[in-house]
Amino acid sequence: MTDTISGEKRSLWYRLYHGETSYDFMGQKRRWFMISGVVVLIGMVSLVGRGLNFGIDFKGGTAWEVKSRSLSVTKARSAMSAVGLREAQIQRIGGDLIRVRADIGGPAAQRQEEVAKVRTKLADVANVSESQVNINDVGPSWGKEISGKARRALIFFFLAIFAYISFRFEWKMAAAALGAVVHDIAITVGIYTVSGFEVTPATIIAFLTILGYSLYDTIVVFDKIEENTRGLAASGRLTYEDTVNLSMNQVLMRSLNTSLVAILPILSILVVGAYVLGATTLEDFGLALLIGLVTGAYSSIFIASPLLAILKEREPRYAAIRQRLATRAGGPPLTPAAAAAMSGPRASSGDGAAADWSQQTPSVTPRATGSGARRPPPRGRKRGRRR
Repeated sequence: MTDTISGEKRSLWYRLYHGETSYDFMGQKRRWFMISGVVVLIGMVSLVGRGLNFGIDFKGGTAWEVKSRSLSVTKARSAMSAVGLREAQIQRIGGDLIRVRADIGGPAAQRQEEVAKVRTKLADVANVSESQVNINDVGPSWGKEISGKARRALIFFFLAIFAYISFRFEWKMAAAALGAVVHDIAITVGIYTVSGFEVTPATIIAFLTILGYSLYDTIVVFDKIEENTRGLAASGRLTYEDTVNLSMNQVLMRSLNTSLVAILPILSILVVGAYVLGATTLEDFGLALLIGLVTGAYSSIFIASPLLAILKEREPRYAAIRQRLATRAGGPPLTPAAAAAMSGPRASSGDGAAADWSQQTPSVTPRATGSGARRPPPRGRKRGRRR
């Protein structure tokens, strides 16, 4: 993009930091909806076909964990077959941790004997003591209780957020924000079903955390939209879509900065904490956070704001503004810098920024009141005649 005043070519980062971006987000809303729809559809098909890989905390069972670099998955599988657990799930985590998971039924006393037998066998093939084999035994009733609490927490979250946004802004903004949240949930669930990542209580905690972050970014955008609605849109010089477009350009750099600042520590948790230092308990939490932060940053701009514009454009007031402005000559999207020049004190001084904006949008150009306009002579004063 070329600067309209100096003719110099500005880089993308320069225009972001100086409020000179004028990307037409609303003009591309069908593209964003199509991309999200394809990703969600793939996830839903995978969910129906494969389902989620729930951990033992949700569906019950027993897990044995032992740290050993010499014990391979193949050797552990042979050992489990020897004790009658041919269907056990075995995986290596973090390079030196072997996890064996199985569902042992029967009476409580018999289950305890089977659990102890597997523990002894794992300690034997890993060349460690039995005390170094950790056991996590969860009954099916506990898993159902955890699943019920997770569902109740999600429902309460939806109701509380809808009530707050409706009170703070309006119900249409609440509906658009929750639509973006549902989008984030669908995307995250789809990624987990396609990849086969395990769903644990840490995943649910991180999931609720990222939903709050996603709403935070959405509220920042909506607050700017409301501010511009009371200013530029209230004058009838911009449609609601144009107001949303301008607001998203104004907060674009802020959204990018907050997203990057939040994503970098999560990447350090995954790469350094989980894979380098071997803190595998952080893996489930960090992975869910990373997925949610990326989808939340995307949805706050490309899903929530277009949904809000679609809902608001149906109101008679904004429909009339759109119909009236459609008969005039249009121009490129308004930049944040031009909007600031228009609404600020410089708008009436005939400076370069206001002139730049008037060139972009001739249909809403304000009347010239600068130094170039002819002013009538002052009234009430007469020049005296020289003698």
